Amino acid sequence: MNQINLIGRLTADPELRYTPNGTPVVTFRLAVRRNRKNQNGEYETDFIDCVAWQKSAEIIANNMNKGNIFGVSGRLQVREYEYEGQRRRAYE
Repeated sequence: MNQINLIGRLTADPELRYTPNGTPVVTFRLAVRRNRKNQNGEYETDFIDCVAWQKSAEIIANNMNKGNIFGVSGRLQVREYEYEGQRRRAYE
């Protein structure tokens, strides 16, 4: 089962664009605070890249702004690509 649920704050305004065939897609990053403190007594934060498609993309782009608390439910996808001759992975 591949399901993920996140709650965090948007680090910037969502970026809406359209594929060549006109499908809306939005990208945004969530700052998600871990629920336990580290050895220094501080909370750590993970920055998670997120993607939404179609009607959801338009709703997010039109209603969410930097700093808003936002909940996401979806699946984790690993994308591999090459950058300057090096293989990399992106988790979205």
